[in-house]
Amino acid sequence: MPIEIHRLNPYFGADITGIDVSNGINDEAFEMIREGFNEYGLISIRGQDLSVENQVKFSHQFGEVQIHVMNQYLINGHPEIYYLSNLDEGGNPNGKHPDKGTMHWHTDGSWRDRPGLATIMVAEMIPKEGGETHFYCTEAAFAALDKDTKDKVQSLRVIHNLNFSRNRRHGEQPMTEAQKKEAPPVSHPMVRTHPVTGRKSLFLGDHAECVEGMDYVSGRQLIEGLNAQMFRPEFVYAHKYRAGDIIAWDNRRTLHKSTPYDVATERRVMRRTTILGDPPV
Repeated sequence: MPIEIHRLNPYFGADITGIDVSNGINDEAFEMIREGFNEYGLISIRGQDLSVENQVKFSHQFGEVQIHVMNQYLINGHPEIYYLSNLDEGGNPNGKHPDKGTMHWHTDGSWRDRPGLATIMVAEMIPKEGGETHFYCTEAAFAALDKDTKDKVQSLRVIHNLNFSRNRRHGEQPMTEAQKKEAPPVSHPMVRTHPVTGRKSLFLGDHAECVEGMDYVSGRQLIEGLNAQMFRPEFVYAHKYRAGDIIAWDNRRTLHKSTPYDVATERRVMRRTTILGDPPV
């Protein structure tokens, strides 16, 4: 089949057909995928049979792969894989959501000095209802802000903190002291410039805790206000998975979140890898 690209949203996202990455791809084919990724910010490749080993190899073609500090989610022998499953040892639903933080708008790894460049998600098992991933174009969101708001936020810096987002979303302390020490809060610009598109976007999301140089309460109010102000439904693409889907998205220009599903009766198993980017500018 010829390779075809179909837009998923007027602002970002494309579905690529006519290509099989299950058994690895050569450099020429990968460059075509990279070009699509850079142009559209999100690519979907359906109907694949990508093994854990080949997911790791495919991810390394994008760049250095993150080893997540939350090592309870990692696969033995393949620490690059962040494994999201609600199944028990017998393969049955255990009634627990594996990561409640994923259900709130965020960008992967913003709590690191080098946040995520790309994230690659592979769908192993999907529920009949729910368990989608919604994506949001932060470049379009920034462009839609009024001039006064743009001028206000251009020079601000924000503290991103994994422990902050984990604590408030899980209702418990999911991080050990060693993990918290390994992932201290970091400072990033509130507005970042994409190194490929040159367009600006708001760099916020659920890991963004407070604003440098501003008292804590005022900073929280500003962040929450901007998070609410920038969301417009036309900037959202909702992906309903089919088993075998591969989604790769650009964390430098999108936010994402998963939707709820019945964790007591439905099975959902996803494998995620995140490729490290450069410090935002």
